Amino acid sequence: MFEQIPWLSIIILLPLVAAFAIPVLPDKDGKTVRLFSLGVGLADFVLMCYVFWKNYDASNSSFQLVEKYDWVPQIGFSWAVSVDGLSMPLVLLAGLVTTLSILASWQVDRKPRLFYFLMLLLYAAQIGVFVAQDVLLLFIMWELELVPVYLLVSIWGGQKRRYAATKFLLYTAAASIFILIAGLGMALYGGGQPTFDMVELGLKDYPLALELFLYAGLLIAFGVKLAIFPLHTWLPDAHGEASAPVSMILAGVLLKMGGYGLIRLNLGLLPDAHVYFAPVLAMLGVINIIYGAFSSFGQTNMKRRLAYSSVSHMGFVLLGIASFTDVGISGAMLQMLSHGLIAALLFFLAGVTYDRTHTLWMDEMGSIGKVMPKVFALFTAGAMASLALPGMSGFASELAVFVGVSTSDIYSSPFRTVTVFLAAVGLILTPIYLLSMLRQVFFEPGTAPTCDIEGKNLRLGEDEAVCFGTNCVLPMNAVYSDAKPREVFIAVCFLVLIVGIGFYPKLATQMYDTTTVAVNSQVRQSYTEIAQTNSYKFAQGILYPHMVESEVASIVE
Repeated sequence: MFEQIPWLSIIILLPLVAAFAIPVLPDKDGKTVRLFSLGVGLADFVLMCYVFWKNYDASNSSFQLVEKYDWVPQIGFSWAVSVDGLSMPLVLLAGLVTTLSILASWQVDRKPRLFYFLMLLLYAAQIGVFVAQDVLLLFIMWELELVPVYLLVSIWGGQKRRYAATKFLLYTAAASIFILIAGLGMALYGGGQPTFDMVELGLKDYPLALELFLYAGLLIAFGVKLAIFPLHTWLPDAHGEASAPVSMILAGVLLKMGGYGLIRLNLGLLPDAHVYFAPVLAMLGVINIIYGAFSSFGQTNMKRRLAYSSVSHMGFVLLGIASFTDVGISGAMLQMLSHGLIAALLFFLAGVTYDRTHTLWMDEMGSIGKVMPKVFALFTAGAMASLALPGMSGFASELAVFVGVSTSDIYSSPFRTVTVFLAAVGLILTPIYLLSMLRQVFFEPGTAPTCDIEGKNLRLGEDEAVCFGTNCVLPMNAVYSDAKPREVFIAVCFLVLIVGIGFYPKLATQMYDTTTVAVNSQVRQSYTEIAQTNSYKFAQGILYPHMVESEVASIVE
């Protein structure tokens, strides 16, 4: 009986149906809605943990928990959902981050019904993207996710929230059209009954010219979401204006949709085209790492600095995807999971700091570490994880990517050397801008502006006022409190997983290694076939132009 239950459909529909119950809940001050939303998020997360624990086989690289129901059979569109090693870990990541984001938004008192309605709607859409086995269904879930994010930023964001929300919507909505175009191209190719099922699309033999066109379109669509340079400019604006809970989801989950799409569709369905595009991905990855790191130096807004840090870290995902090695693609997956936890933690703590200081400008802070030691300790732990301190998940993921790229037998030695060297430069820059942020925010004396409260000029440090930069309040209204138990709990939930994966990466890698090995095997097989018939003149000095029979045999094995 339990085997017949449509578990994945229930996991998607539970937060969606619950969201539409929020408008009719009896509630005056928002407390009931808040508890209800948290309960739904927690119940859905516990349910997905139980279902995967009982029904998911990590040694099986094929789709599992498959559910398929014809929706519009005339065009081959169906409600087809399933999980494998690529999607299952990201579903768990989305459930954890979104549930903790709901808990982090405990103080939202402006339109709480609408806020939590949108959070649950976003919860369902995220899960739908990761479990969709139908390209058209994936596109619909992808578009559905844009609406709540736009509203959450434009209503509960900062001063430039409408500009940031509109920019996010225009970038991501325009780029996502390429998912629809590529899906239609694959579904209609070959004649006969069209289908959007990923398994059936993967069995088709597309002409190389069509594959390259489809790959380029999908790269744009997923590149915007992954914040690939130069398609990244929406990200710092969105993070700079979004509230902390929304930033947690943006950095922790939504960026990962781009990496997931690249592996699922670009590598899984278009492996021949990936052989040609892989060097481009590697170059873009290096650009992301260097550009994101240097751009972080120029940011005085805390959240914008963290946003550019995310741009830099997503470069490692691109490098791993382009590596042609099992350990490299595994490292890309681990980097997505690791960064999802670390970025969500850092943006949450940035929101905790903002609640006390009422500013995000680092030059308006300073010396707050003395009055908020718990926040400082948690922030430091998150920064250490982000700069890849050994024993943290960031170290394990980035090390795997480096090993994957440096040991790749597909790229030439000069190309690998330059790529690894430039990526290492970005890795060195990361602790500099993160540690300087900690010093500036928590210990360096802030500016001493003149504040005007009730017509009286008061200066920083005087007993009559408490000032953080240009934000001054009377002593009775000052909030010097350190991290509260709820805030410590949220941060510790992330840190436990970050440290656990850092010391024992197999906690994460065992969930997807079988699938990533299968994907890489398919890509390497495509490279083997192409290398035997193509001189690779366009990539001389980057890819090995020819392969002797022994090299072909080793790759096939």
